[in-house]
Amino acid sequence: MKMRDRKSFLAANRGRRYAAPGFVLLVHDRRDGDPAIRMGFTVTKKIGNAVVRNRMKRRLRELARASFPGGGQRGADHVLIGRAGGIERDFSAMHAELEKALAKTVRQQPASPAPAQPTRTD
Repeated sequence: MKMRDRKSFLAANRGRRYAAPGFVLLVHDRRDGDPAIRMGFTVTKKIGNAVVRNRMKRRLRELARASFPGGGQRGADHVLIGRAGGIERDFSAMHAELEKALAKTVRQQPASPAPAQPTRTD
């Protein structure tokens, strides 16, 4: 599911982050009860003209398509921000960096608490 509204991107900016040479990954737990993994992509004008920015966004979308079916955190927003080195960077290296970023930023789902043991009263 894609993120489209500015409010969601600003909320994701308050989440956990991982910076790699080609991108920055932001992960923000929405805590709204919806288990959907939402994705957002952004590339600033500092990176280049529209052609370069769109090429970078296509690379980021393909990275997400390859990594997120099993790697993202359920119920969280994930934002990939393109960096200047991302256009020339090898795609397989970026894929490995995204896998590493997901492992570091995605919090494992908490285990259900153990049931309380009854106390004996003798």
